[in-house]
Amino acid sequence: MNSDIVDLRAFYASPLGQVAERSITFALSALWSPLPDERLVGLGYTLPWLERFGPDAERVLAFMLGTQGAVRWPAEGPSLTAMVFDEELPLADSSIDRMLVVHALEHAESPRETLKEIWRVLAPAGRAVIVVPNRRGLWARFEHTPFGTGRPFSRAQMDRLLRDANFTPAVWSEALLFPPTKRRPMLKLHAMLESSGRRLWPIFCGVIVVEAQKRLYQGLPVAKRASRRVFVPVLNPQGAAPARSSAS
Repeated sequence: MNSDIVDLRAFYASPLGQVAERSITFALSALWSPLPDERLVGLGYTLPWLERFGPDAERVLAFMLGTQGAVRWPAEGPSLTAMVFDEELPLADSSIDRMLVVHALEHAESPRETLKEIWRVLAPAGRAVIVVPNRRGLWARFEHTPFGTGRPFSRAQMDRLLRDANFTPAVWSEALLFPPTKRRPMLKLHAMLESSGRRLWPIFCGVIVVEAQKRLYQGLPVAKRASRRVFVPVLNPQGAAPARSSAS
């Protein structure tokens, strides 16, 4: 089940969505280091955070998944939005410095292929910042938020997936450590619950946030051979057996 663009915009316009946006922004700020003349691309629904981090970048693009739909962004000036297929991004090799991925990887048909495509378009020192639902968290268990749709991940699964796609996970963080309730009295306590959760129950966070760096070279282990057979080329001359002398 995918959240379409209408559902995503409605969620982030709601009181619960606004609190969730602030929580994820705090987690991203903790690992977001500025890059000079950065070329930044958001994949999925990343508009709330592109508006926060985009002004410091030299160039910003918002790529939205074809399965979710797209909206014009920003409201003023030329549109910076494109609707894309996550395994065939319309970018040249090594053309961007950082990609922010939110509401995308959990909906990918093949997360590994999506990460390989992100690897292709990132510059040699490029970074991928990824936000995914946590398999152990409460938010992945309720479908009234976008984090309850798609495929959740554990931290170990994300680590293995990133390394298989030639990324090195560098910094981890977490967000949404308060329950996904719409009740306003509970929402007023979100700051206290978020702070307490980071210290007491980070394993049950709603989303996992990771920054991974593109790895250029990878050593592949060589499996030990079970046998040491030696093959003889077909055209190798074998020699002729000496002919027996016939009896006279």
